[in-house]
Amino acid sequence: MAALIAKVSALPEPPRVVLENTGYYHWPVVNSLLEAGVFVSIVNPILMNKFAKVQIRPGKTDKLDAIMICKFGLAHWCELVSCSPAGESRDTLKLYSRQYSEYIKLMTQQKVNLGCLLDKVMPGIKTLLCDEGGRSKLSDFVIRFWHFDCISKKSRAAFTASYCKWAKKQGYHVNESKAYAIYALSQNGIPTLPCNEATKLLVQEAAGVLKVLEKSVATILAQMNALASAFPEYDTVLAMKGVGPKTAPRLIAEIGDISRFHSAKALVAYAGLDAPPFQSGQFESKCRKISKRGDKYLRKVGYEIIASLMSSKPLQDNAVFLFLCKKRREGKYYLSAYMAALNKFLHIYFARVKQLHSILLRKV
Repeated sequence: MAALIAKVSALPEPPRVVLENTGYYHWPVVNSLLEAGVFVSIVNPILMNKFAKVQIRPGKTDKLDAIMICKFGLAHWCELVSCSPAGESRDTLKLYSRQYSEYIKLMTQQKVNLGCLLDKVMPGIKTLLCDEGGRSKLSDFVIRFWHFDCISKKSRAAFTASYCKWAKKQGYHVNESKAYAIYALSQNGIPTLPCNEATKLLVQEAAGVLKVLEKSVATILAQMNALASAFPEYDTVLAMKGVGPKTAPRLIAEIGDISRFHSAKALVAYAGLDAPPFQSGQFESKCRKISKRGDKYLRKVGYEIIASLMSSKPLQDNAVFLFLCKKRREGKYYLSAYMAALNKFLHIYFARVKQLHSILLRKV
């Protein structure tokens, strides 16, 4: 890198370095060049791919790729946008956000896996036990009572006493009627796996893995909120209807510094919610789909926010909710209405955070 920087710096005119976005692999090169004061522009791979397809006989070697990137840079010299690092705190928060999403995927898969096992040893038990205080009561229960035979072999009074003692020890609500319902289910249930050590190992390990994942997700989320609270827009974002402790840090992480966007439309396009026009002659399409050429993680967080708005039905600061209801009354499919409401939400987000940054700049 030192030899490359020395060679680039020795050029007679101020150079411009153009790279194709590789995800993470290009960042060591980018950071080194930026520290040396070199202009660096990172190009979207889709643009580079379309540019390369213009040739009649395209080839694929490292040297040809480098030449192609050079030609792209020369062709778009005046349009190149300088890359600016987001900052260590924002980069860390975004990394946490992506890891949170991956852990949520694993946790969902593990819940499905545990559910399949429970259908074979305790069919119907999932309908009786729900989470309490952010903890999986079902996982804790099946670690202690892992098969219907562990319940049905006891008398109802003995199981009720055992269940109440377990619930009190674990910090759950003690409910005798719940114990009666579980006992009645065990009497009528038909397990398809035998009550032996092999089944016990499978069920308890599946429940244990789910508990570990839930603990990891909670730890990452707590750290994300601690990092996000250091940004000036955290309280403003958290105060928006539909946004909570689980979505606020992820929303800030995916959007990043609001100064990157010249308008709210740019933020909407970054999320992939823009609908490109389609017109030819006298025909103009009125029903267009979103482009999805954007941050899928931001769209997912946005979907959760709009779903939260739909369930909470706020009476104040409810412009997005009223817009969503309007689209539903117009006959829009729920997903189309959600995306339209998310578009409006991002416009409001941009306006509020941009105003906050302007106020802070004036104070400085």
